[in-house]
Amino acid sequence: METEPGNPSRDYIVRLQTGDLPALCKLLTDSGLPADDCAAPQNQFFGIFDNRQLLAAGGLETADGYSLLRSLVVAPQHRGRGLARALTEFLLATTRARRCSAVFLLTETAAAFFETIGFVKIPRDQVPPAIAATRQFADLCPDSAECLMLPLTRS
Repeated sequence: METEPGNPSRDYIVRLQTGDLPALCKLLTDSGLPADDCAAPQNQFFGIFDNRQLLAAGGLETADGYSLLRSLVVAPQHRGRGLARALTEFLLATTRARRCSAVFLLTETAAAFFETIGFVKIPRDQVPPAIAATRQFADLCPDSAECLMLPLTRS
């Protein structure tokens, strides 16, 4: 899939397949993010490609009526093009379609970005047990990561 330079669109976001996992893991590890559980069946990753190069990716893990937005990453040379925002909006639309009541995330570097979208910081111990039990919360992300939540309205 090709993106139009400088014009990211939800139309260019695709679900990553098993064959895309090496590129996803490399993008995550090159950006200092955990990649240990990328192949876990409960995770669904989506990405933006230019030709066959993975430019940006992000994942969702749904548990007990909530979603965990995880591993949002953009290759350094492609930052500032709106890819993170387009991907986040896509992931939030997917979460709404799943009729989740809230989406949570952990971040060490991007809290300000997510706050512009409407996420609010919350104490980590206030997340629902199903989200707290995910590997991202329980194991992979450091205690120093900030916890954010976006409540969603169910229709």
